[in-house]
Amino acid sequence: MPHPLSQVAFKSNFHGTREGSFPAPVTAAKVTKLFPSWASGSQQAPDSCVLAGKSQSPPTALTVTPATARVNAGYMVLFSEQEELRPGEPRSFHAVLPPKLWIHLAVVACGNRLEETLVMLKSAVLFSHRKMHFHIFTEESLKPEFDKQVILKDVDSLLYVDTDVLFLRPVDDIWKLLRQFNSTQLAAMAPEHEIPKIGWYSRFAQHPFYGSAGVNSGVMLMNLTRIRSAQFKNSMIPTGLAWEDMLYPLYQKYKNAITWGDQDLLNIIFYFNPERLYVFPCHWNYRPDHCMYGSNCKRAELEGVSVLHGNRGVYHDDKQPTFKALYEAIRDFPFQDNLFQSMYYPLQLKFLETVHTLCGRIPQVFLKQIEKTMKRAYEKHVIMHVGPNQMR
Repeated sequence: MPHPLSQVAFKSNFHGTREGSFPAPVTAAKVTKLFPSWASGSQQAPDSCVLAGKSQSPPTALTVTPATARVNAGYMVLFSEQEELRPGEPRSFHAVLPPKLWIHLAVVACGNRLEETLVMLKSAVLFSHRKMHFHIFTEESLKPEFDKQVILKDVDSLLYVDTDVLFLRPVDDIWKLLRQFNSTQLAAMAPEHEIPKIGWYSRFAQHPFYGSAGVNSGVMLMNLTRIRSAQFKNSMIPTGLAWEDMLYPLYQKYKNAITWGDQDLLNIIFYFNPERLYVFPCHWNYRPDHCMYGSNCKRAELEGVSVLHGNRGVYHDDKQPTFKALYEAIRDFPFQDNLFQSMYYPLQLKFLETVHTLCGRIPQVFLKQIEKTMKRAYEKHVIMHVGPNQMR
């Protein structure tokens, strides 16, 4: 008997979704619009889409409750899961997790990034356990009556990812890195490059950047409570500035030197405030640069890729077929199918076609975390629920 589910369909506001049927029953969802805190009066800070050269209109945010999602034919169908319990069986920790302990995942989706966004959300749901709250920033004109709102004012912590990110292990695991922050750290990112002398920032940047190689903002973990209360050192005035007071003047000062949009701004901020940043290893933000010039992410070699970042459009061309194969495997996987038979095994066969490429020479790096996730799921749902004595 399936779990009883409260289901609701969320249609993206990019364009009309495809025809399709929804699983019944369909009920109403609470969808709350949030607007950037800097949209007050005539001064507006540039949004991520504008900085990246993708859009000319500020995004709004759709905060969708509840927690888990299924993506199918252009629709994102969201579930509030209620576990089916046997008489006398205790409810699991995750089933009764209060909303304040949910994982908050944010993404800015602009232009033609709809499919990537849906596949990213699908990967988050596919391999994770804890309930999640998605904050989806999409293109839509700001409403005049919401000129001054505090963005995510009730959210303590947040994981931001680019649309071209795929989770290959539970989101719960990167969320746990918040516990490793010391008393001054309020954000976490991975290095832009593992070898500074051939990194982009060390060779080409015309502005300050963090450390010896800069950081990549495609996967960014944030303690928003600390960010809202912090005063940041800067190159504009001798005293500290709050985050919302610093962003627009900083952009104005460096806009002619910025190439990579919000990532450059973050590098400038943490150049002046290095004690505020926690740097996590490269396997949490694994990009083509980590294998196309030879394998240079040692943690991925040891533990496998945890979060795949297919920047430079590699999911949609043939330059890095290993990345493209993983993206298409998750995109095309039906939720109701067996993970091993319908994703893992076909993916292994697909990887055999990529061994002639530099990234394809190390397929175990891409598969290791998926293997671990499948093993954990098997042990939880078969051994724990069925019982080892009943297995043949």
